[in-house]
Formats: sequence, C-alpha cells, structure tokens
Amino acid sequence: MKKILGILFAIIVLVSCNSQKVYSDFDISYSKSGGFAPVYENMLIKGNNVHYSFEGQGKKYKQDFKISDEDLKKLDQVLSQNNFRRIQEDHKKLYDNISTSINVKKGANEGSKSDASMITPNYQTHWNNILEAFQQIINTNVKKQ
Repeated sequence: MKKILGILFAIIVLVSCNSQKVYSDFDISYSKSGGFAPVYENMLIKGNNVHYSFEGQGKKYKQDFKISDEDLKKLDQVLSQNNFRRIQEDHKKLYDNISTSINVKKGANEGSKSDASMITPNYQTHWNNILEAFQQIINTNVKKQ
C-alpha cells in the first residue's frame, strides 16, 4: 500500500511540474495584467509555437497556435527598429494600473521591459509601436469566444 501511495505521489509531482513548463520555457513573452478589475493576458512564444491565455471581464480562455517565420521576423524587426533594449522604464509608483511586460530571452533584442512604473516620455512612442506589434499577432491569430 505504501508503494502504491509513493508511486501515486511521484506521478502527481511529475504531472504538476510538467504542466508549468509552458510558462517557463519560452523565447518571447508578452504579459498584461492588473487594473481595478483585474485582467490577465499572456502570450508565450517558443519557436513557432504560441500559447495564449486571457482571464478577465468575466471571460477566460486559452489557445495554442502557430506563428509564421515571417511574422516572427516582423516582430523581431519591430523590436529592433524601436530600440527595445534601450527603452527606459520610469520609477513612478502606479496603483491599479494595467501593466504590460515583455521578456525576450533569445536574439539581439534579449531583455525585459515593463510599463508597470510607466515608460519615460521619450521612449513612449517606441513602446507603443512594440505593443501594437504584439496586439496584431493576438488579433490575427486568437479566436475569442
């Protein structure tokens, strides 16, 4: 009986660890969260595979889809053209704000930026261009219920 419980426990641990892998194994992530009425939106890109999830406004859905090499190249160009690595985050305190974080783990634009404390004014246009590129991918590929 103890062996069965031990094996069952080991299986549960392995399954629970594997289910979180999608959230840690990515090349590019886009995450939007917070606000007075909380919203959680995540898009994780690994190679050409994309995992998208949304929760908020009384809705909740997840979707996996493929992104083309051309779309990945466009996204990388937008990151480069808008100096993603040079964007400066402000240090003002904001509360109940929906913030967006972008994390790039691979390539020339490797870095992490967030507008949780705002983006400095001279980089705001660059930041908005980058956010628009991610939003276009979502609008094109996600079929919202």
